[in-house]
Amino acid sequence: MDLRIFTEPQQGASYETLLKVAKATEDLGFDAFFRSDHYLRMGDADGLPGPTDAWITLAGLARETRRIRLGTLMTAGTFRLPGVLAIQVAQVDQMSGGRVELGLGAGWFEEEHKAYGIPFPKEKFGRLEEQLAIITGLWATATGEEFSYDGTYYQLENSPALPKPAQGKVPVLVGGHGATRTPRLAAQYADEFNIPFASLEDSARQFGRVRAAAEAAGRKGDELVYSNALVACVGRDDAEVARRAAAIGREVDELKANGLAGSPAEVVDKIGRYAAIGASRVYLQMLDLDDLDHLELISTQVQSQLG
Repeated sequence: MDLRIFTEPQQGASYETLLKVAKATEDLGFDAFFRSDHYLRMGDADGLPGPTDAWITLAGLARETRRIRLGTLMTAGTFRLPGVLAIQVAQVDQMSGGRVELGLGAGWFEEEHKAYGIPFPKEKFGRLEEQLAIITGLWATATGEEFSYDGTYYQLENSPALPKPAQGKVPVLVGGHGATRTPRLAAQYADEFNIPFASLEDSARQFGRVRAAAEAAGRKGDELVYSNALVACVGRDDAEVARRAAAIGREVDELKANGLAGSPAEVVDKIGRYAAIGASRVYLQMLDLDDLDHLELISTQVQSQLG
């Protein structure tokens, strides 16, 4: 089971804070550092000192880390034109020596679009499908050849399809709860399918849909990696769990029901139940980015027990 650290910087984090978390992620043996792609805080967080851009952040971290994978859950398709995003991701992949992964979603948080003057189109899923086709198509085009695309939302003419990612093919993540279109897109374009903040039952159901869609598309269901994103709140005892829950404004019982919360043994057991339904990777949503002791505890007492 791969454990990856997943951050939500729009809730309030500077680049320096993210750098500290990323370096701790690497030093403590986690597989990857991922971040959300949002420009506006959610809930009661003050959001200070203000948002950081996902791909600018990852470009910086690419030069300041050496081992961990770097990526997004999920880049908002509404934020960037697909050709521009293909260039950005390929460049950051080169800067990292081939350690980047692209999670791409349709975009959903209308308020942040209004706050920063970003168009929020009515039809987002069709745009996402074309974006996936364009980005993967640009990267797959042989050097010296050109790529063109004539879609409903995007048109490219005679693109040189440069630059190329360092690793050749950047892993693409598609995710979500949709019952029909999401599994179909994952089957067509994704290397990994991620379901965020879902129960064991809902995860098993959605993994099954994606496997069926992959097989219908002529792929083996096991070609994809299946993963979950879940909030983490781990403590050595009940008091430490309660303290960490309070620090992120959540209730312990709710976190135990909907996330990975409790003692290391409880969390190891629950991760094992996700593994039993097919998950081989978990993104640990860390909401208190100043609590590096939390990362160390998870590394030494949770990750160490997972095969």
